[in-house]
Amino acid sequence: MTFQKLHNLIAADLYRYEARCGFKDFLKQWFRESGFRFTVVMRLCGWLRSQWWSRYGLYHLMLWKHHRMQIRYGAYIEYSAQIGGGLYLGHLCAIITNVRCVIGDNCTLSHGVTIGKTHDRSKHPGIPVIGDRVYLGCGAAILGGIRIGDDSVVAPNAVVIADVPDGAVVGGIPARVLSMEGSAGYVSNVAVTIVSEGGS
Repeated sequence: MTFQKLHNLIAADLYRYEARCGFKDFLKQWFRESGFRFTVVMRLCGWLRSQWWSRYGLYHLMLWKHHRMQIRYGAYIEYSAQIGGGLYLGHLCAIITNVRCVIGDNCTLSHGVTIGKTHDRSKHPGIPVIGDRVYLGCGAAILGGIRIGDDSVVAPNAVVIADVPDGAVVGGIPARVLSMEGSAGYVSNVAVTIVSEGGS
């Protein structure tokens, strides 16, 4: 990961909180939003891990900080997961994601969200892929090798064990499509910063 990509990812994350991404805005959100602080530390871990000069110094210090924050908030989001820019963690508490999950750009993870792997006995074994501009309500569980489509909403406490089409609103146990109104109004301050440039 290049420094430019790190900058773009953090700027996109910051923009989700207040539609601004200046240095003063960074400091404001750093001291005010635990979700943003967690995201910054997570991004720094990923960047430092990719730099040969930090393998035995700053990387381990930041990794220690990341582990401490995971324990403090009960939020286990690994820095090695493939997570796009514009991640919004409004209430950082009890969020569990598989280390190999894929989360797209401008997604919102509410408290209590679980994104987990299922094994061979399930209908869709594997690890979830979350599309872009997806809103996951509090307590939602996304389980198995399924895809949550772009611009979709998973209602609170829903258990999703099958693919969700683009623009769908799903809810229930197991989740079913409730409407096709999409995530407009749920996912705000969408960051348009290109975060994929500059290599991985």
